[in-house]
Amino acid sequence: MATFAKPENALKRAEELINVGQKQAALQALHDLITSKRYRTWQKTLERIMFKYVELCVDMRRGRFAKDGLIQYRIVCQQVNVSSLEEVIKHFMQLSTEKAEQARSQAQALEDALDVEDLEADQRPEDLMLSYVSGEKGKDRSDRELVTPWFKFLWETYRTVLEILRNNSKLEALYAMTAHRAFQFCKQYKRTTEFRRLCEIMRNHLANLNKHRDQRDRPDLTAPESLQFYLDTRVEQLKIATDLELWQEAFRSAEDIHGLMSMVKKTPKPSMMVVYYAKLTEIFWVSDSHLYHAYAWLKLFGLQKSYNKNLSQKDLQLIASSVLLAAISVVPFDHKYGASHLELENQKERNLRMASLINFSLEPKRESREVLSRSSLLSDLITKGVMSCASQEVKDLYNLLENEFYPLDLASKVQPLLAKISKLGGKLSSASSVPEVQLSQYVPALEKLTALRVLQQVSQVFQSVKIEKLSKMIPFFDFTVLEKIAVNAVKYNFVPMKVDHLKGAVLFGNVDIESDRLSGHLTMLADSLNKARHLIYPPVKRQSKLGESLYNLSEVVEKEHRRLLARKSIIEKRKEEHERQMLEMEREEESKRLKLQKITEEAEQKRLATEYSRREEQRIRREIEERELQEAQALLLETEKRAKKKGKKPLLEGEKITKQTLMELALSEQLKERQEMEKKLQKLAKTMDYLERAKREEEAPLIEHAFQQRLVEEKILHEQEQLREIELSRQHHAGDLQEKNRLSRMLEHKNILQEGIASRREAEFNRLKKEREDRINQLIAMRKQEREKKRKLLYFIKSENERLTKLHEEEERRKHEEEERRKKEESERKAKLDAIAERQRQREIELEEKERLRREALLGRASEPVVRPADPIPGPQALQPIPAAAAASAAAAAAAAPAAAPAAPAAASSGRYVPRFKRAGTEAQKAVSSPEPDRWGRQDDRPPQPSDRWRSDDRRPSFGGGGGSRLSSSSSSSWSSSRNRG
Repeated sequence: MATFAKPENALKRAEELINVGQKQAALQALHDLITSKRYRTWQKTLERIMFKYVELCVDMRRGRFAKDGLIQYRIVCQQVNVSSLEEVIKHFMQLSTEKAEQARSQAQALEDALDVEDLEADQRPEDLMLSYVSGEKGKDRSDRELVTPWFKFLWETYRTVLEILRNNSKLEALYAMTAHRAFQFCKQYKRTTEFRRLCEIMRNHLANLNKHRDQRDRPDLTAPESLQFYLDTRVEQLKIATDLELWQEAFRSAEDIHGLMSMVKKTPKPSMMVVYYAKLTEIFWVSDSHLYHAYAWLKLFGLQKSYNKNLSQKDLQLIASSVLLAAISVVPFDHKYGASHLELENQKERNLRMASLINFSLEPKRESREVLSRSSLLSDLITKGVMSCASQEVKDLYNLLENEFYPLDLASKVQPLLAKISKLGGKLSSASSVPEVQLSQYVPALEKLTALRVLQQVSQVFQSVKIEKLSKMIPFFDFTVLEKIAVNAVKYNFVPMKVDHLKGAVLFGNVDIESDRLSGHLTMLADSLNKARHLIYPPVKRQSKLGESLYNLSEVVEKEHRRLLARKSIIEKRKEEHERQMLEMEREEESKRLKLQKITEEAEQKRLATEYSRREEQRIRREIEERELQEAQALLLETEKRAKKKGKKPLLEGEKITKQTLMELALSEQLKERQEMEKKLQKLAKTMDYLERAKREEEAPLIEHAFQQRLVEEKILHEQEQLREIELSRQHHAGDLQEKNRLSRMLEHKNILQEGIASRREAEFNRLKKEREDRINQLIAMRKQEREKKRKLLYFIKSENERLTKLHEEEERRKHEEEERRKKEESERKAKLDAIAERQRQREIELEEKERLRREALLGRASEPVVRPADPIPGPQALQPIPAAAAASAAAAAAAAPAAAPAAPAAASSGRYVPRFKRAGTEAQKAVSSPEPDRWGRQDDRPPQPSDRWRSDDRRPSFGGGGGSRLSSSSSSSWSSSRNRG
């Protein structure tokens, strides 16, 4: 880790490394400086360093380095100069965007280059296989390699900046701007996966913000500015979600906006609420929630009518027509009929969520249809004046479908009105916050409603109708579609009917044994007759309770049995629900346990890191204190020298007067001077305030007089200009009328010329189109032939490579077998040579032993008349060193070469024996008195004999295995001959 005395040195070092092409080293040097604890005070140089640092991170696409550096820089300038952090982050995002745009401009096929499901995921396995199989890379792949990495880095940049700014109250505007730019990035390049992930990140940021309310620099959502930033961001998120058609994410965004509004209990701006309700209408329409779609339109109409004063009457009429059509399009029956308990609970929860989005509070225990229903919606439209603002066609359609009774020709009366309504709509004026209204989207729902009304009215008039006639009465749909509509109507108890395909008729009314309506009438009749019987024949005495209970015992038992069966099914469902809840609770507890374990491990790691940093800080603090103590002693000695004091101050007194004390004395002097200067400045400022106030009091009446005079002059000038404009407009209009009359006679010639030019250009276009198609067909055929040739060539090259590889492998295997065989033969030959050398060494040892024994025997017989032989015959212990020396010489000879084999016997026989009777008397006495002289170390004093042939032949080389033995035998014979001559 590099250390620098000043930050400027680090910047210079980084520039030098960049100039020589070592960007990674420059980045590491700047990263070490930024993360160092020595530079935790903000200064302008650090800002320049951060600019250079983010430039290097962008050039090298090092997102993690950039994130670490920005986090450290945020710590430095959070409390001192937070605008510096804002500038650095803006520069960082600008560089990333420029690089991405530059890469995009270099690519010619952007759509194929960005065909990636997830910018955070790695390359897919099939892409890797394709890159290995294909021999060359096409243009699309080069575009992918060029563009995709920069867009990944740009996405990582947005995530990093949002993570850094998520809980900073001073940079809320920058956080909102970054979120908006990230949204635009997702919208421009259709990045749906990244948009979902971005929404989830921002949702987590807001949840953590509400969870941790004790943070220091946490944004305050109760402040109007902060709330406005967050609402603007969520509204933009809602817009992009609807543009990308991510309706689930749009619904969650709407819930986020509603949560923010309910959090602060304050209504946002009407313009924002208009956008909010306009997007809700789209979401509810896509989700087939027509009732809530109509309520959202009603809210939107109320906002536009109340707050938008510049809204034209035409636009208001179009919006009111859309509200009325949305209300009529709601199906006229309730979907709760016949639904299960679980479906009802899910539907209730869904209704609560959607009702809360349009600012309707529903009681969870009450039925939602008491507040939100089709009938209450239509009554609200009448009371709030929507009917009066709607167009006449929509009003007529409403009267036909809701108030009139035309069972035979209702569809024929509705059809022309629907044709007119489908043509209404279009873009609204700029004064409206809703860009466009199209009434044609309600036509399919209105046709379905018309079919339901016809079925309802026909069921009240007829008992049966032919299928052909019913199809003619409802011309909107085929009978198969009409049958599906009728099935839903029967399912939800809207129309009682049955289709009999065998008879080709539709039967209305319940065709069972006893209809519900008849059953109700008979029950009422039975109750009335029972009451009348009791009045006519009153009971004499009251029956006992047992008799009353036994009166309808079979019915009671049957009812009780059905109730028990229903209760049993409910209990089973409750048990299943309880088991499911228990499983979910176990999963949640397991996840909580894993999270707690992870948090504990992270806390332990943080504790260890904190403990290590604390120890390091203590060590550094001790070193700093020791250094300060030394500097204080040096300062004390310097002050003593300046005061010209004699003697040395004791060390204890030097410890009392520290460097901090001396610095405090100097600082106190500076503080006094600063206070005096501030007093002078305050006095000067007071004087300047008096002078400024006096000047303004004098100039106020003069300014007012000049302002009034200027108003009069500008009014006169405005009137003159207005008269001049009116006159010029009249002149231009008269001239334009004359010009129109003059040019009207050439209109026929112009049309003839235009038709001729159009016909010639059409013929030319057809000719060029045919030539282009022929050229394209030729190119396709040529490229097909080229691909076929290339495929055959690649197949031939692949086959040839496989054949060569196979030959090469066979050659290598043959060489390897040959090498193994040669090594085996070499080892066998070496083993044979070693055995021969060993046998030769043993033979030489035996011969030498025999020769030595013979010499000793001869020496013993020669010395018998003079003295007793001093040297005894050596036993096994005395002979032990001899074979070792002989074995060493024989092994060396066998390892070197066969020619060196006879060297040992020749060397052994090179010495001459001198008999004792030829030596002097003194020497003979010494020899007799000596215990056992070394016979091999004895020197021969005789001159060499010229007749001795072994002296001239001792270096003659000998080859063959038996050379050593022949040399030994010849040497022994020469020894005996020389002994006899002597």
